[in-house]
Amino acid sequence: MTDAIPKKQKVVIAGGGTAGWMTAAAMGKVLGAVCDITLVESEEIGTVGVGEATIPTLMTYNRLIGIDEARLMRAVSGTFKLGIAFENWTELGHRYIHSFGITGKDHWTAGFQHFWKRGRDLGRAGEFGDYCLELMAAEAGRFAHLPDLGLNYAYHLDSSAYAVFLRQLAEASGVRRIEGRIADVRRTDDGDLQSLTLQDGTVIPGDMFVDCTGFRALLIGEALGVGYQDWTHWLPCDRAIAVQTASVRPPLPYTCSIAHGAGWRWQIPLQHRTGNGIVFSSRFMSEDEARQILLNAVEGEVLTEPRVIRFRTGSRTAHWHRNCVAIGLSSGFIEPLESTSIHMIQRSVMRLMQMFPQGTVNPSDVREFNRQTHYEMEHIRDFIILHYHLTNRTDTPFWRHCRTMDIPEGLRHRMDLFAATGRVFRANDELFAENSWTQVMLGQGILPRGHHPVADAMSPDEVRRFLAHISENVNRTVAGLPMHQAYLDSYCKAAVTA
Repeated sequence: MTDAIPKKQKVVIAGGGTAGWMTAAAMGKVLGAVCDITLVESEEIGTVGVGEATIPTLMTYNRLIGIDEARLMRAVSGTFKLGIAFENWTELGHRYIHSFGITGKDHWTAGFQHFWKRGRDLGRAGEFGDYCLELMAAEAGRFAHLPDLGLNYAYHLDSSAYAVFLRQLAEASGVRRIEGRIADVRRTDDGDLQSLTLQDGTVIPGDMFVDCTGFRALLIGEALGVGYQDWTHWLPCDRAIAVQTASVRPPLPYTCSIAHGAGWRWQIPLQHRTGNGIVFSSRFMSEDEARQILLNAVEGEVLTEPRVIRFRTGSRTAHWHRNCVAIGLSSGFIEPLESTSIHMIQRSVMRLMQMFPQGTVNPSDVREFNRQTHYEMEHIRDFIILHYHLTNRTDTPFWRHCRTMDIPEGLRHRMDLFAATGRVFRANDELFAENSWTQVMLGQGILPRGHHPVADAMSPDEVRRFLAHISENVNRTVAGLPMHQAYLDSYCKAAVTA
């Protein structure tokens, strides 16, 4: 036996932004005592920074590293989010909300949609969303913390301010930041990464490297040559333009996603401004046309110059290779239609923390990390494809293409299963649960042909009372909630300069 203290591993994080500082803050909190952690970033290099909408999983990350919610919300000019409103996706003029949380009450044999479908067939059911607390609160513009009822929510936040907030936490945990641009990446004789050399000649050696260099993928792609799997044949949008505007009304507690002729627009309300953007396919729309559509649609004073972001939807063929892990855009990109960008960063950070090597990298850890990451990205990819493919729109070449394109077999099976039976099954701890698939498939136009026979065990009057009881409870609870703006003012009002 020996009492020798193990040598600290040198961890080098290349790149800042949300991905870099989420990694640094978590690693500093958990592994700061056994690792020397250095983050390298250059203020000359901007970040994509449009991931201002989140999903409820972010609260897990915040809890694990000890973030006080109200303090965070004030720092990032944050607002609360109960879901996403989709406009013009199924057809022009149509609107539905994909909300967080649970709709109605399930039975162990069947989801609530089966009982709702029976009620609808009997003419005794309202809209599916009428039985969801989060959805009805979103429509009413109301919000409050309801721990006893388990109200599910996420955040709208200023992603640049979020990175600054995380940087403060990381540096307080001992993470060292070095300013500079990476000029060279050195490898060992056996092919692992050895060190980064900055433009001023500074050499930063490391044992483990985390690539947060964005689309450039300086370490995982350029230095190590890991390939990229292109998914644009399923998700043809390859451009985005982002712009910020001054707020002109109280913020809504949901994100808006408005489809246009060749993609969609987003509206993300913060406390003092609104994040706006347009996502489109350059095959079907020019950048000039997209910029004009965006500027014609925004409200309030334009605060920033419209910024074009070019991307290619897809995934690295390996997310962990040798002693390098890619996190964020260097790992892959799926457009932010369902606000999953920050979630995927979080999942990669937590996965790395769970599999962090004790010295030499274990190939089994690498394989498992890549297996889990690939599975999760493909699940999210299919959920996004669903929005495009499952549409009645034929008014533009873009939508005709999306409507008739081939889709992954797993997604086709989910759609066929739901259309025939109303069934949705969640496997392997997938991100999007049964209620999410149900809301989007109903919202995009699939009404199941059948329902589970357990719903037929209820008489028509029992079905009516069952549905009415849920709806009445939802409406009563929503009526007792404060308006979203009033709750923000009392709980986490941000300074005007946030």
